[in-house]
Amino acid sequence: KVALTGRNGTGKSSLFSMLLGELETDNGSLQLPDSWVIAHVAQQTPDSDRSALDFTLDGDAELRELQNASESEKDGHRQAELLARFEVIDGYRAESRAAQLLNGLGFSPEQVMQSVNSFSGGWRMRLNLAHALMCRSDLLLLDEPTNHLDLDAVIWLEQYLRDYQGTLLLISHDRDFLDQVATHVLHIEQQRISLYKGNYTTFEVTRSERLAQQQAAHEKQQVEIRHMRQFVERFRAKATKAKQAQSRLKALERMTLINAAHVDSPFHFSFAEPDKQPNPLLRLEQCSAGYGDKKILTTINLEIQQQQRIGLLGPNGAGKSTLIKLIAGKLAQTSGKRLLAQD
Repeated sequence: KVALTGRNGTGKSSLFSMLLGELETDNGSLQLPDSWVIAHVAQQTPDSDRSALDFTLDGDAELRELQNASESEKDGHRQAELLARFEVIDGYRAESRAAQLLNGLGFSPEQVMQSVNSFSGGWRMRLNLAHALMCRSDLLLLDEPTNHLDLDAVIWLEQYLRDYQGTLLLISHDRDFLDQVATHVLHIEQQRISLYKGNYTTFEVTRSERLAQQQAAHEKQQVEIRHMRQFVERFRAKATKAKQAQSRLKALERMTLINAAHVDSPFHFSFAEPDKQPNPLLRLEQCSAGYGDKKILTTINLEIQQQQRIGLLGPNGAGKSTLIKLIAGKLAQTSGKRLLAQD
């Protein structure tokens, strides 16, 4: 279970594209076992009137091939071979496995039978994830799989990936998710890839220790180089020391330089201090909000005070974004009062 890390633009998605055969190498060679099945999450969901369950089942290509071949096969011996293979791949439980995937990703029993076209963008990405997980793959490539997932679905996905029997290559900016899933970290920095054993927290500790050791070795070597150069400059013209000076000069030429430790992180962020700090900052009293005739929130009572750290939880569609818009003043309440602190 390998977490692929590195700042934006270092090549994480390019590596995925190369493994999928979408991007060729400029030099060198890429070797994968011929028998490997690689699964990944598509970025686009096709327009389809097929149900969410059928779309998920389509992720198992061999299952669909066996079903189609069995329906059209006339030869009894060949049909028996197809049915035997169908049993080997656990085909009789395929619908149950697909339903479990959809349930884990937050789909209700009613939604499982809805058409793909009936779902919004976020739910379609969940369908694409279910489609990829349905594939009995040897290598699973996941790029930010927790996007569009609520907390319950993220927790379910963590357990699913820990139990996954193939090799997982995972890109995510959620360090808690990486800590729960990853057994190794593949880090891209300065056009090089380094493999670390352990989860993301272990990687950070190990990498910081390596950087500290590299910086100490660099500084020690720079002192040694400076002393050797001073010796050469001082004694190369003296006959009694010329041989020693020449020896040190050759040693300098043969020396493998240790680079200074470099952290590839140009991002810096800080919160500006507020001019005033009224308390409470905002109060909602019996507030309701929605869009047109559709009510999303009703009779909300909420007080936000200084220094609070508030986690906003709930399944997709429960009204989290609506509440944020209401708090920010981007959406007017349909009833109740929104009381903002005065400057």
